[in-house]
Amino acid sequence: MRLMHRSASEGLPALAQQAAVERPAPEETVTASFGRFISGLKARHLTPTVLRRSKRMMLDSLGVGLLGSTTDVFQLALRHCQEMYATDDISSVYGRSGTKLSPTLAAFVNGVAVHSMDFDDTWHPATHPSGAVLPALLAVSDMMPQNRKPSGLDLLLAFNVGIEVQGRLMRFSNGASNIPKKFHPPSVVGPMGGAAACSNLLSLDPSQCSHALAIAASLAGAPMANAATQSKPLHIGNASRLGMEAALLASRGLEASPLILDSVPGVAGFNAFYEDYMPLPLYLAPDEGHSFLIEDQDIAFKRFPAHLGMHWVVDAAASVHKLIVGVDSGTVSASQVKDILLRVPRSKYINRPFPECEHQARHSFQFNACSALLDGEVTVQSFTAGAITRPELAALLSLVRVEHPEDNPANFDLMYGEVQVTLDGGDVLRGRCDTFYGHWRNPLTNESLRKKFRSNAGAVLPREKVEGLVETVEALDELPDCTPLLLKLQ
Repeated sequence: MRLMHRSASEGLPALAQQAAVERPAPEETVTASFGRFISGLKARHLTPTVLRRSKRMMLDSLGVGLLGSTTDVFQLALRHCQEMYATDDISSVYGRSGTKLSPTLAAFVNGVAVHSMDFDDTWHPATHPSGAVLPALLAVSDMMPQNRKPSGLDLLLAFNVGIEVQGRLMRFSNGASNIPKKFHPPSVVGPMGGAAACSNLLSLDPSQCSHALAIAASLAGAPMANAATQSKPLHIGNASRLGMEAALLASRGLEASPLILDSVPGVAGFNAFYEDYMPLPLYLAPDEGHSFLIEDQDIAFKRFPAHLGMHWVVDAAASVHKLIVGVDSGTVSASQVKDILLRVPRSKYINRPFPECEHQARHSFQFNACSALLDGEVTVQSFTAGAITRPELAALLSLVRVEHPEDNPANFDLMYGEVQVTLDGGDVLRGRCDTFYGHWRNPLTNESLRKKFRSNAGAVLPREKVEGLVETVEALDELPDCTPLLLKLQ
């Protein structure tokens, strides 16, 4: 009798055989490659450029978070957490001495604080990377026993893992490079970055890291319709909180799809968030360095608290303001102006002719251009109720027309802002901005970034703690224990 040797798939139903053929081995999947990367990246992979840029991101994120802890939306979120959930005094809350919450709720409210004024950093492709990662890492650090607190370098490593994963995922889609229309990007890649960062800090194995990403994907996504409302900051808060929860659930053994990042015909995974999706594995070569995206693509830091697109029209309008007032400082009167023309990208949610609240004002080309034309600048105070309702500002807003030139795409790397003002006497003045100060092509100096931080953090912390934070973040990679950073945030 002749023995017949059959493959493992023989004898299976036809559909099962097809699945066996189509399903790649775990080690070949995109999802598994990300899990190995998250688990395998080490502090030695962090280059001086990566360390320098990520420290700047951390400092800026902490500053806008501390300032954000003074906002109404933060107070609402904090009150909700305190009243609806049992007290669990583990993790610190930005700017609140003696106030602690459970780790996940602290990650949530601190994430809300970071984005409550739309003052946080922006990357390309478009997302707000730091707020989804840093609050989660600080909350996890708080929950660790005192004798197992992560070092400053551990924190920087995990932070960069979370940033890198967000950047790699955004590059799976060409459409992600444009100003979004459907999903708010931090609500999509943010939970994935938070999960990756916390998985690294918790030293999860590659399989657990992959599952953490898959769990986070089930917790991701928020619609753009909630932009310019009080709910938009919840997107960052939830990204931080849910990414952290995904990592903690994976650490307890919860499993999810091993192909969540892969493109599987007929079954939507992470590609459900994108119309075009081309996943690529993320490899970490043994005993070799890693080329971080942040080394080639720097971060944009905002000079005032509004949507990034506003920075182009503000700089353009401010240059026209200078032409009108000359060397004298002062404001422009609406009676001097006959017509205002803005040439900006086509993006519906930031085209708001007559904003009625601070959140709408932060997402209005018209409001920000007219504020800069009137005052010569836009600041934190520009979005107070008194500033928004000024009669002079309303008069200027009524004169605004908007055009969308074909050569001005809704893309933070390619767009420009142009402001043309026709004066009552007939003179036409023009201002144009192709790259504002703070953009990744023209980054803030360390002096400017620290000035912004000191102004923001100084709203809630005494001067000695503000300066202590500057020094602590600057020397973070040398700290054997991150406790000094945690203590200075209160």
